[in-house]
Amino acid sequence: MPVGGVRAALARLVRVVAAGREVRNQASGTVGGDVIQVGAVHGDVHVAAAEVTAAAAVRTLPADVASFTGRSDQLDRLVREASRLAAGGGVVTISAIDGMAGVGKTAFAVHAAHRLADAFPDGQIFLRLHGHTPGQRPVSSADALGELLLATGVPPGRVPAGVEARSRLWRDRAAGGRRLLLLDDATGSDQVRPLLPGTDGTMVLVTSRRRLAGLQDAARVTLDVLSPGEAARLFVRLSGRPGLRPADAAVVETVALCGHLPLAVRLMAGQLKHRPAWTPADLIADLRSSRGRLEALRAEDDSVTAAFDLSYRDLTAGQRRFFRRLGLQPGPDIDAYAAAALGDVDPGSARGLLDDLYSWHLIDEPVRGRYRFHDLIREHARALAAADDPADRERATDRLLDYFLHASRVADRHLARRVVTPVDALSGEPPIVPDLPTREAAAAWMDAERLNLLAAADHAAATGRHRHANALPAAMHGFMRTQGHWNRLLELHRAAAGAAGLAGDALGEANALSDLGVMLRLSGDTAAAEESLTRSLELYSRLGDRQGQGNARNFLACVRRSTGHYAAARSEFAQALELYREIGDRPGEANVLNNLGLIQHLSGDHREASASQRAALALHREVGDRLGEANAHLDLGAVLQVTGDLREASARQRAALAIYRELGDQPGEANALNHLGATLRLADDHETAQACQREALALHRRIGNQLGEAETLNNLGELALACSRPDDGLTLHDRALAIARAIASPIEEARALEGTARCRPPELAEPLLREALAIYRRIGSAHAHRLETSLRDPGD
Repeated sequence: MPVGGVRAALARLVRVVAAGREVRNQASGTVGGDVIQVGAVHGDVHVAAAEVTAAAAVRTLPADVASFTGRSDQLDRLVREASRLAAGGGVVTISAIDGMAGVGKTAFAVHAAHRLADAFPDGQIFLRLHGHTPGQRPVSSADALGELLLATGVPPGRVPAGVEARSRLWRDRAAGGRRLLLLDDATGSDQVRPLLPGTDGTMVLVTSRRRLAGLQDAARVTLDVLSPGEAARLFVRLSGRPGLRPADAAVVETVALCGHLPLAVRLMAGQLKHRPAWTPADLIADLRSSRGRLEALRAEDDSVTAAFDLSYRDLTAGQRRFFRRLGLQPGPDIDAYAAAALGDVDPGSARGLLDDLYSWHLIDEPVRGRYRFHDLIREHARALAAADDPADRERATDRLLDYFLHASRVADRHLARRVVTPVDALSGEPPIVPDLPTREAAAAWMDAERLNLLAAADHAAATGRHRHANALPAAMHGFMRTQGHWNRLLELHRAAAGAAGLAGDALGEANALSDLGVMLRLSGDTAAAEESLTRSLELYSRLGDRQGQGNARNFLACVRRSTGHYAAARSEFAQALELYREIGDRPGEANVLNNLGLIQHLSGDHREASASQRAALALHREVGDRLGEANAHLDLGAVLQVTGDLREASARQRAALAIYRELGDQPGEANALNHLGATLRLADDHETAQACQREALALHRRIGNQLGEAETLNNLGELALACSRPDDGLTLHDRALAIARAIASPIEEARALEGTARCRPPELAEPLLREALAIYRRIGSAHAHRLETSLRDPGD
């Protein structure tokens, strides 16, 4: 062959190698340009394929992240997988690393790849698939395969056309080697599947914002935001500020405002590092500003908003609209029914859309069927929604509030002790709600939605939706009361009454004041309770609402009983009973009989009390009121205890306790434990009595029932004395006395004074006993006769 021909062939070889290098430097991995076909015959010289081999680039990992923090559990898991491969076990190992934008998927994968590199001596290949690179289209599977072939030394001219041919050649090239392949920022399983080797010895790490459910054999590694401690350590490392510590309050608050999202933490730490005049307090001020956190979370061309936008742009128009509507939810999470109301779709369609957003890591599903935003993504959704038509946003919010109100009313039918005339606050047709056929289902729904319902009521009040602000607390009352959320319920009812007043809604105001009065009495503010219930009764009377009048009188009588005005309480109960009987309200009649029996018991009319409680019990069973049945059992047990039938008393109290626990009624459970403890003390079972009453005390304190706390402390004081521990008894009665005087409970004040006297020497006891007797006489308590007898005959 002439020398010129040899030179020409060598020149073509140089162009092949150069083309390979050029292609390997391209991010997309495309094979372009005018390249020769290797293996052509030139005269008597044959340039064989084996003689023309492009330089392989099999160690292409980016530099490791020096500041990498946390993720130890996930890293250890990958190390175990690599060790298994090194031991010759299994086929290709695939780990799909997914997570929301900015959570640090690439940094994690690169760090893991560097830790695992020694286990894969035949190379570690990094290939960016550009699923979310601004201004760049995602890499096709064909182009990605071309890049992989070039990286393993296949000359450009030997790279075949088409995905199938390239995939076959790639599997052949990968066979027999021990390689680690990192596929970064995949758009989905279809993009990745052709790139997977076919034999063992290769470990594949894939990062994606989507959950790659299509890679069925892949191990899932889902990255969440950093823990507060990890985020704080990362911030300190990146800020480069001497003396700054992860435990510093300013650091802790800064990373919390960043949502513990690595991208946001990195941006804020960079701000601090490059602005010496700034302090963490300056960052906090910016993140708290009215402009919003997302605007502050940026540096040069990098921002959290831009990262979120890239995920948002991948959605369809319908998914985007749904995403923006979810941003209008004021509560912390959402289910398909509430999402359907917001999105104006049916629940089935809402589930599909929620699953779509979940697959893109735009929402999370911490509990089956319940979805939530990361705080920063929520802000992003709200910012996007702010650009929508205001009327459209208002209609979506009204639909959500209608849903919460209607569903709460459906649930409350199983939970409420009393019936009120509801205010029709729905802005449209009743929405679709979950099936809640039982009390258990209703209580479970209320418990799951409690924070959302509270947020909805607050949002309604703040945005001038007065009818929703009034009606939602009424529908929540039964559940919130039995679960012990008393302080929050007080706030809601005050806001509800105010909203009704602003709307000129007398019935809504009467209902809210009635509920407020109940909670004020239970919380120990009897003066405010009487004022609220008196105003409620006036409004019901003006409206001619007889059921409302019966409710208000019943509740007002309970206040009079708590303040020791037994005669006035009897009168109110009698009027309430007459109203309920006139309108045929059997549940109301049963409740009043129960309360009337209690006042008869306190006044010493035990035979009448027993008759009233037994009649109430029969009525409660007739109408299927389990809570009322428990109350009747409990109060009948108190009568039996005083009359000396301790066995039957404890049986009734245990029956009440079982029902309260079945219903999840914490105030009732506490009362039953307290009364059962008192009966057991009289039966000389002191150990069990103390266990019951200590449990009761903890429950009363948890829910804020001060009257119950004072009564239980007095019972524990009496138990201490019975166990020959007068010093302990004195301490307990002193605590009860302080509470009783603070909440104006004369019966518990008198009991505390008497108990204190019993724990002191006789010479110090008589003045306290006479003070207690004066209170017993004033309120007409049956204890007065007993104490008078005791003072006349101290030896009795």
